[in-house]
Amino acid sequence: MKMRSVNPYTEEVNWTYDPFSFDECESRIESSRAAFSGWSSFSAEERTKYIFKAGQVLRQNVDVYAEIITKETGKPIRQSREEIENCAWLCDYYAENAVGFLKDELVDTGTEKSYVTFEPLGIIFGVISWSFPFLQVFRFAVPAMCAGNVCVIKHASNVPRSALEIEKVFHKAGFPENVFNTLLIDSKTAMEIIEEEMVDGVSLTGNIVTGSEIGELVGGLVKPLVLELGGSDPFIVLEDADIERAAQVAVRSSFLNTGQSCTAAKRFIIVEDIVVDFIEAFELEIQELKVGDPMDEETDIGPLAKKEFIDSLERILKDAKKKGAEPHVYGEEHSKGFFFRPTLIPAASTDMKACNVEVFGPIATVITVKDEGEAVIVANSTEFGLGAEIWSQDLERAQNLAKRIKSGFVVINGMVEFNPRLPFGGIKKSGIGRELSHYGLKEFVNLKTVVVNR
Repeated sequence: MKMRSVNPYTEEVNWTYDPFSFDECESRIESSRAAFSGWSSFSAEERTKYIFKAGQVLRQNVDVYAEIITKETGKPIRQSREEIENCAWLCDYYAENAVGFLKDELVDTGTEKSYVTFEPLGIIFGVISWSFPFLQVFRFAVPAMCAGNVCVIKHASNVPRSALEIEKVFHKAGFPENVFNTLLIDSKTAMEIIEEEMVDGVSLTGNIVTGSEIGELVGGLVKPLVLELGGSDPFIVLEDADIERAAQVAVRSSFLNTGQSCTAAKRFIIVEDIVVDFIEAFELEIQELKVGDPMDEETDIGPLAKKEFIDSLERILKDAKKKGAEPHVYGEEHSKGFFFRPTLIPAASTDMKACNVEVFGPIATVITVKDEGEAVIVANSTEFGLGAEIWSQDLERAQNLAKRIKSGFVVINGMVEFNPRLPFGGIKKSGIGRELSHYGLKEFVNLKTVVVNR
């Protein structure tokens, strides 16, 4: 079956591609294995020069790549452009810092010399989601390649053009052949590649179901693994918060990429003394959002990436209504395109699906709590632990509260955003391991201890 890239706004086919046969995959992976020998022998300084050039290629072609993202996923063009700029920033960051991150670490043990050195593992296989089709590849591949690994990716089936263009970025940057390879394959073939032990490590960005399947397989093979899975991020607003500012950021966080982000704030946990004021401020902000053509520079909310996502969100709303919710829906209906109107459930209860599953779309819930103690209980009540936000003008209080939140990333008076200097990842069923910063760089290396005696 051919791979089709469908425009979520026009519902027309953008591009069609033939998937790779298993033999073709095997050939490409063998080429990657051969490329590893040369690439891993380069110094870190040499490798980072290529990474820097990749960032330059991205900046020189930002509009071209942004348009591809928007055509394949429906992401508003301004956000697609920002995604490419973030990829370039990531390249700059590692080009400037990877050499230092990879320096041997001396340890005083009383011997002649003891140190830890960081050696590449080989072929790292990235199984990538579509929601940030360029950024999710770059944040996996760039640190892995800086460390001397080579990368092979299986991208989501709805973004094949993005996958192929990313490979071209590295070609244009002058990377040696097969240091980065793209495979146009389905999930079944990806599992076969892992099962056949054709790769030396796996990084997955996806949902819990896929993550569990790959985790079980990779764990059984005793291979290194990073899992970036789902989230249902809590956004706690305490009674002393700047409500207007909190509402502005809340809407931005919740509806970024039309709500299709694992770190989108979805559960707004508000202390009862201010809940009415917060909802009023939130609704004023949401009414300012422009829903429509994602290629329009003024658009804030585009269509969902796939038609079937509409049904999934409708089921979540149906469940909420059964349990007493009266959702507030905003924006105009669209007769064409995979649109789902921005929705707020203002009096949500924790037994609703909307408060327990990963809602991948423009639905936000407000949960009222008595105090910060109850806020923590509600925030920690799901199986997820990716990001969280806390709003309070008492920074010491907020930081103490952050210690009680079970997540991998907490932001006080702000929102979880991409920053290559900070490690990113979750706990519980939101994932294993970290991406970005020096921590992400060292996920796919052999931390080798060397002790020298006279």
